[in-house]
Amino acid sequence: MPAPERLPAPGVTDMGELEELLAKGELTVVGRIREASNAVLLCSVSYGGMSADCVYKPVKGERPLWDFPDGNLARREVAAYLISEATGWGLVPATVLRDGPYGEGMVQRWIEAEQPDGDSPLGALLGLVDGEEAGEGWKAVALAEVGEGRTALLVHADDPRLRRLAVLDAVINNGDRKGGHLLPAPDGRLYGIDHGVTFHTEDKLRTLLWGWAGEPLTDEAREVLAALAHGLAEGAPLATRLAELITPVELAAVRDRVEHLLRTGTHPEPSGQWPSIPWPPV
Repeated sequence: MPAPERLPAPGVTDMGELEELLAKGELTVVGRIREASNAVLLCSVSYGGMSADCVYKPVKGERPLWDFPDGNLARREVAAYLISEATGWGLVPATVLRDGPYGEGMVQRWIEAEQPDGDSPLGALLGLVDGEEAGEGWKAVALAEVGEGRTALLVHADDPRLRRLAVLDAVINNGDRKGGHLLPAPDGRLYGIDHGVTFHTEDKLRTLLWGWAGEPLTDEAREVLAALAHGLAEGAPLATRLAELITPVELAAVRDRVEHLLRTGTHPEPSGQWPSIPWPPV
C-alpha cells in the first residue's frame, strides 16, 4: 500500500515551507488541551502569507519523569519527527523546536483526525472482540478485562500504515503508543503523535501494535531500515541533527536497534521486563 501524497497545510506547497512556517511564524495561543498530562497549547501560526493550526508544548510545562532524567520531552518529539521523515513514511506531523510565548518548546502541525464510524473510539483501527481469534483483517494483541468478570480480545487492524508505525516505534523505542495517539486523517494518511517518551537506552517499548510481534519484517521495512542505518552513520546529516536533540548514548542505542531489526529481520516481541501495553490504552 503506497503512502498517500502528503498535503502539508492549506496554502503551503511543500514540507520545507511548512517547517519554516512552524519555526519562524508568529504563534498565537488559542486554547489548552486539558486532558494532556503535560502543558499542550493549541495555537495558530502565521508567516509570509501562510498560516496553520499547530500544537505548542513548552518545556516549562513538562512534568519530570524519573526514568528520563536527561534532556526534555520536546527534543525527543522533534527527534521522532526526524526519524519519521528519514523513513519516507511521513508518520509524524511536521515538528520543530523553537522559542514560543512560554519559552522553548516543540511546535507541531495540528492534525484534524477523521471522526470514527460506529461504536469504536478508533473506528477501523482498534477493537475488542469476543473469543480468542482476531478474525480476518485483524491482529491479536492481548486479552483484556472489560468488566463484570468478562474478557475480550484486544485487536488492531492488519493495516500497512499501522505496521509502518510499529517499525518506527521499535526504532525510537516508544514507551507510550496508545490508541489516542493514532490520528487517521481524512486524506487517508495515518499519523502518530506524542513522542516525548522515546529514545531510552533500555527497552521501554510499550504499544498496542504487538500484532506482528515475531513476524518477518516486510521487504519495504528492511529497505527503509537499511537506508536509515546509513543515515545514522557518524557524520551523516541525520545523525548530526539527532546529536543536537538526544544524548550520545541514546543515539548509539538508536543505531543498535536498527542494526538488531536488520539482523533478526523480525518485528520485536515484548521483553518481559517492562509492561508491554500502555495504561490507559486509549
